[in-house]
Amino acid sequence: MSKMRFPWTVKEATDLGSIKVVYKVFPEDIVNSFDDLKKKVENCLPESSAVEGYGEEPIAFGLKALLVQVTFPEDEAGLVDKFETDVEKIPGVSQVQTMMVRRTSR
Repeated sequence: MSKMRFPWTVKEATDLGSIKVVYKVFPEDIVNSFDDLKKKVENCLPESSAVEGYGEEPIAFGLKALLVQVTFPEDEAGLVDKFETDVEKIPGVSQVQTMMVRRTSR
């Protein structure tokens, strides 16, 4: 029986990827500017994460949702769920939907 050899182990792997997540944040009411909400969302971010971009999506009757793309490190567990929970607790936010989750290399 032959033995399998691995050129590196998980402990030696330093180039772990990152997780990109796009969230749709629904406000409770019609909002003219998302500037205040963007600041509150950024305050919910863990230190090792970053907002990659923002967008707006019309919903109905003047109501718009804020789209937020966030990058999380792959090697830290629980950051994605904690961030989503923290954003849902922001006053004026009715709900948060995860629109896309993708793993990328750094």
